[in-house]
Amino acid sequence: MSHHKSSVLSRTGYLISYSGCPILWVSKMQTEIALSTTEAEYIALSQSMRDLIPIRNILIELSHLLNLSIHVPLTHSTVFEDNNGALELAKEPKYRPRTKHIAIKYHHFREHVKNKTIRIAKIDTKEQLADTFTKPLEKLQFENLRKAIMGW
Repeated sequence: MSHHKSSVLSRTGYLISYSGCPILWVSKMQTEIALSTTEAEYIALSQSMRDLIPIRNILIELSHLLNLSIHVPLTHSTVFEDNNGALELAKEPKYRPRTKHIAIKYHHFREHVKNKTIRIAKIDTKEQLADTFTKPLEKLQFENLRKAIMGW
């Protein structure tokens, strides 16, 4: 029995918005096999931060160059996570026997969470916009999430 590697890889999906307007959205396969749903969700969270942090820095730099006042939405970001394990890993960095194997490379954003420039918030799975990029949804759920993202 042969298994193709891509059949066991998880899909990462995320959406970055500014002032309610989507500016970046991603849907791609992860490059390594996650051993749990928590690990797959945490990898996706980490990958989204690799885009969010530079975008935040660009917006802050532009505000200085253009002499714009910095508003709270510009200097603080909220990231929504529907997996309790990934949420806890991001907010409470401590040793856990069940997640000690998760590579250090995925913890790069924790300093932003610690100094509160990025907040990780719990969201109900039914309201998780990124689900449109990671899995098939029932028509009504898809339409509700599309409306929340696009306004139509």
